Amino acid sequence: MKLLLASGSVHKVAELRRILDRQAVLVEVVGLGDIDPYPEPVENGATFEDNALIKARAGFAMSGLPTLADDSGIEVDVLNGMPGVRSARWAGTHAADGDNLSLLMRQIDDVEPERRTARFVCAMALLWPGGQTVLRGVVEGRLTTDLRGEHGFGYDPVFLPDGYDRTTAQMSDEEKDAISHRGRALRAMIPHIEDLAWTFPSEA
Repeated sequence: MKLLLASGSVHKVAELRRILDRQAVLVEVVGLGDIDPYPEPVENGATFEDNALIKARAGFAMSGLPTLADDSGIEVDVLNGMPGVRSARWAGTHAADGDNLSLLMRQIDDVEPERRTARFVCAMALLWPGGQTVLRGVVEGRLTTDLRGEHGFGYDPVFLPDGYDRTTAQMSDEEKDAISHRGRALRAMIPHIEDLAWTFPSEA
């Protein structure tokens, strides 16, 4: 079965392929770069779940393939849960990861270490002919005062998961996949993906 991941992020596509391979799930993952381009949907939902469904519905409508989409971001407690659904565009609509990260760090520059609590959140939506399901994965932690590590992307260089002394940017892909918000959401979604692989074998 072909499964569309409605994302243009090569990082997310690679992450999904790694996790499904590790779980021996026999599907072919394709990203937006593998299909005909279509207009990017407006992510105007109030929650991560809303935006994940918006992206999944657009991908499914344009490709006809069972479609997986996620919306993820970071919630910082001293910012009342922001950036939240605006994590990818915190410094502006077309901001780069570095711009978003720099802005966030400036906003909490004077916050004491014990109050820099935050969490990564991922809502993952799976859409197929006749059905849909949405699940959530969360990893709690806190933000460092400096950038650490060169792996990962987004806010990884400053996120220290609870119980660890390294940021997610200092972890190997395997270590991060085991605890990440997307990894947790995806592992919860695997039984649904496996069911689809049996239901839609003609897509193989």
